[in-house]
Amino acid sequence: MQPHTCYLVCATPRSGSTFLCDILTTTGMAGRAKEYFQPRIVRPQDYFKTEVGTDVRVLLAGLWPDSEPVEPTGWDGSTYADYLTKVLEDGTTPNGVFGAKVMWSYLGDFITHLRRIPQYKGLAVPDLLSTVFPNLHYIWVRRQEKLRQAVSLWKAIQTWTWKADEPPQGGVSSLVREPIFHYEAIDYLLQQLLVQEKAWQQYFNENGINPFTVVYEQWTLSYRAEVFSILQYLSIPIPEDLVVAETRMQRQADTLSEEWVQQYQQQRR
Repeated sequence: MQPHTCYLVCATPRSGSTFLCDILTTTGMAGRAKEYFQPRIVRPQDYFKTEVGTDVRVLLAGLWPDSEPVEPTGWDGSTYADYLTKVLEDGTTPNGVFGAKVMWSYLGDFITHLRRIPQYKGLAVPDLLSTVFPNLHYIWVRRQEKLRQAVSLWKAIQTWTWKADEPPQGGVSSLVREPIFHYEAIDYLLQQLLVQEKAWQQYFNENGINPFTVVYEQWTLSYRAEVFSILQYLSIPIPEDLVVAETRMQRQADTLSEEWVQQYQQQRR
């Protein structure tokens, strides 16, 4: 089904974007927003570049059994045009609304793939996305507590567990050891998150885009009301009997996370 209304959830890792997408999907009228365009399933060590200490890479090296990342399961090797057609079908609800989630870290790769489709070659990024996704809207998910976001990301990278109610993903051993604190790793991830969020802000500013902004610390306290606001932003008619489902997702922050926050702050000082 070809959508008539589209939105992209623009995010950084561990910002609450999965929570948001899952809740929107349960309405049955706001698309099925997933990370369709993630170019590759990365290994834990792929979150870090060479400037991070060797001990970080050694620590993570044993968590991924394969020597190379693998392509996302949704991409079967067909042309990207065919894959895009499939994504638009899969991500569109019967009322013609499509949703997808995009991280800044792979937006450039996604754009490169789109420009290999002849009719999209040479288009500027905002025009390209607006052409691919009719009536495009942007939803920007942010987290105010960037240090806690970085701590959450470092824990998830070590355990390769992205939801509290799911086992480790992507073939990582179920015998993963307890995650450990590492100041340099957390600091590196914190700086990356700040850079990526600034890049989203610059993208919106330079292109005159006023996204619907969702702040994690606020919306998790009243997510039902926020869902109604998003549906209104997307101009989706809201039935009088619409009930926003109770979320089954669990917060992964715990006492260990808070201990790491305090430990990081102490070492920072």
